[in-house]
Amino acid sequence: MDPDHRLVVSVVPGKRAAENTLALVRDFRRRTSGRLMDLITTDEYAPYRGAILEVYGETVEPPRSGKRGRPRKAYKVPPAGLTYATVHKTRVKGRVAKVEQRIIFGTAEAVGAALARSASSRAINTSFVERQNGTDRNRNARKVRKTYCFSKDWSVHEAITYFTMCSYNFCWPVRTLRVKTDDGGWQRRTPAMAAGLADHVWSLTEWLTLPAVHQK
Repeated sequence: MDPDHRLVVSVVPGKRAAENTLALVRDFRRRTSGRLMDLITTDEYAPYRGAILEVYGETVEPPRSGKRGRPRKAYKVPPAGLTYATVHKTRVKGRVAKVEQRIIFGTAEAVGAALARSASSRAINTSFVERQNGTDRNRNARKVRKTYCFSKDWSVHEAITYFTMCSYNFCWPVRTLRVKTDDGGWQRRTPAMAAGLADHVWSLTEWLTLPAVHQK
């Protein structure tokens, strides 16, 4: 998710597993043309670190030592400019008692500079994704906890997930994204408008009937 524009960039429906985490990071990199982000933040789910290093890392080929035996395998290192931090939450009796920020890749100076440039936050956090999770449950009854509306078929659940997430970007005006107009009123904006991908709030009909190009 792009917190500055509240834009959902990539979605991979499924269990929270290492293979889906890798697929998510790969899809995100593809959708952002491979460029490094100012700052990537996640919770402490362990597979994120490996997935980010696998997708964005630079491959290092160890030089041959000239000695007998198998040569060292190639490995990946974070490139200059890759900045990644996590949020560590300490819970006491089910409640968050302490929150710590931990820098995984990059330097404290690079993280501080990224936060200074951010239009949405001055601290390392995951609150925007957590807020989006709440919004998505509001829009998709299949994801509400303790509900009779749970999905009975995986393909339908997957389809509805893409439907609600993608339509959110173009058809859902976000209150915190509205801007003042010259006449003193307010212009409603969707995440797609804030990110420069649309110039108006799309209706569901417009979004659903827009011709699409399917790429393999």
